[in-house]
Amino acid sequence: LKFRFIQNGIGAVPSPFDCFLAHRGLKTLHVRMEAAARNAMAIALFLEHHEGVTKVVYPGLKSHPQHELAKRQQHGFGAMITFYCVGCREQSAVLLKKLAVFALAESLGAVESLAECPSLMTHASVPDDQRSLLGIDDTLIRLSVGIEACRDLVDDLDQALKSALESMK
Repeated sequence: LKFRFIQNGIGAVPSPFDCFLAHRGLKTLHVRMEAAARNAMAIALFLEHHEGVTKVVYPGLKSHPQHELAKRQQHGFGAMITFYCVGCREQSAVLLKKLAVFALAESLGAVESLAECPSLMTHASVPDDQRSLLGIDDTLIRLSVGIEACRDLVDDLDQALKSALESMK
């Protein structure tokens, strides 16, 4: 009885149905990750040449300082991208507001594409000087790229970045 109480309280024992769902999801994980990584590479290349972006951090780019190490150690470069938009906090907010395909989320890593700005979301309560020490700039945007049609994702980012640029005029 005591063991069952602990299991229930901790939640460490999934139900048979939860186990079935996890097992089923694992069967297609590699296909989903390959699709997301393909999309991420295309998006990183797009962002690297966009006038509304000052810097892109993605290990799949040759411009990344640890690109060669990532090539040796990894099978693909993943689906997480960090970039810095031009402007300031206002442009980051405009960019996020204008995204239509990317969803806003503080927890990244899903099948769908997600975006967040740490200074406006996850780290909003951290004082500016401490955020600066952590390297969290007001224009830093993090993307978790999903498996949607790549063209839709690129078009969504393009229109959002153009809106952010327009807001500076």
